[in-house]
Amino acid sequence: MSRPALPFGRLLTAMVTPFKADGALDLDAAAELATYLVEEMDNDALVISGTTGESPTTTDAEKTELLRAVVDAVGDRAQILAGVGTFATDHTIHLAREAAAAGAHGLLVVTPYYSKPPQLGLLAHFNAVADATDLPILLYDIPHRSGVEIATDTLIRLAEHPNIAGVKDAKGNLVESSRVMAATDLAYYSGDDAITLPLMSVGGVGLVGTSTHFSGRAAKQMMVAFSEGRVEEAVALHRRLEPTFTGVFATQGCILVKAGLGLMGRPVGGLRSPLPSATDEQTDAFAACLRRSGLL
Repeated sequence: MSRPALPFGRLLTAMVTPFKADGALDLDAAAELATYLVEEMDNDALVISGTTGESPTTTDAEKTELLRAVVDAVGDRAQILAGVGTFATDHTIHLAREAAAAGAHGLLVVTPYYSKPPQLGLLAHFNAVADATDLPILLYDIPHRSGVEIATDTLIRLAEHPNIAGVKDAKGNLVESSRVMAATDLAYYSGDDAITLPLMSVGGVGLVGTSTHFSGRAAKQMMVAFSEGRVEEAVALHRRLEPTFTGVFATQGCILVKAGLGLMGRPVGGLRSPLPSATDEQTDAFAACLRRSGLL
């Protein structure tokens, strides 16, 4: 079995979800934000309803509405991945099928969280979701949020499924990630902006970013430079962007993304409880990060 080297392109952004003043989805703002991310930030694909999109606080119906709005806005020039992972296999399969019907080009499926299933449970869960549609799947390995990692042996076994195309890697273990890449042709995308270049050095192909709401074009230049052998240029870009790569995670990423978009004249509303809006101090600190990176 041979997979595409770049199944979702080089750069993806996990898009925040815009809300109106009354807390309802702002679908017009979502379409405008998606257009900006594709046209100005040079994204090859967008992830809708990931954690950065506040998926724990949106309903299934809202997820479908949001997905359709983004597909209609930019689906002809970028791939749109739907975040469908939950802690229940049946619910994840339901969301996967709804996303396929709404026009998604792929699925992001996070490790079932809180219940901490054993590896045999993870294997069965991911294979069942992969069987449910024909869409390519990006597994999301983020143990510091989900409570359990996808072990190396499990990832190697999951690579046998033709619909599992790659991994969004936020495990922070380059040794184990490199072992999976050596044993499979899964496409590895960094799930931590600042680790993108180190991951590429052992075989990674791209980034599913959060700070890329602002750093996207330069982050893509960094990845392309490295892939073309211009290592010094890539390292220089990494060092320039590092304050923003890391600064966006000073608190939950979606909080500072929304604050930063407001600073740039692209307000997308507030956040749903229990997430608060950024404080003035947090906003000022992130603005300083953006300035250090030459992005504000």
